[in-house]
Amino acid sequence: MKGGKKQLQKLEARVRELEGEVDAEQRRSADAIKGVRKYERRVKELTYQTEEDKKNVNRLQDLVDKLQLKVKAYKRQAEEAEEQANTHLSRYRKVQHELEEALERADISESQVNKLRAKSHEIGSKKAKESAFLKERKFRFGEDLTAADKAAKAKL
Repeated sequence: MKGGKKQLQKLEARVRELEGEVDAEQRRSADAIKGVRKYERRVKELTYQTEEDKKNVNRLQDLVDKLQLKVKAYKRQAEEAEEQANTHLSRYRKVQHELEEALERADISESQVNKLRAKSHEIGSKKAKESAFLKERKFRFGEDLTAADKAAKAKL
């Protein structure tokens, strides 16, 4: 039985060895299951994050579209304002030119009025002198006014 005992010891050692391998394999299996669960959670997190990112991208794209529409509207308004400003500037320049012409005509008219006043003053001075002369003549000489003198007096 000596040989049987040895063989039994060998078999028991082999059983312990196999039990150790089974334990090690069970630990590896448990670790693998934990790893799979960990990666499944990570996949779920990434899937959720991807869905959120897609929603955000869609929201941002909508916002970009709305902003582009606003930019187009503002650009159109700016172009209209520029056209209106150009129209007003053109009108301003036209009115300014007309004003300058009117001022020039007013200066010419004023100059003519001043010339006429000066001429009128000269004529008035001559008539006043003639009238004074006639009065003095009548006073000194007692002469009556002649027909020409009367006509000159009537013009005054």
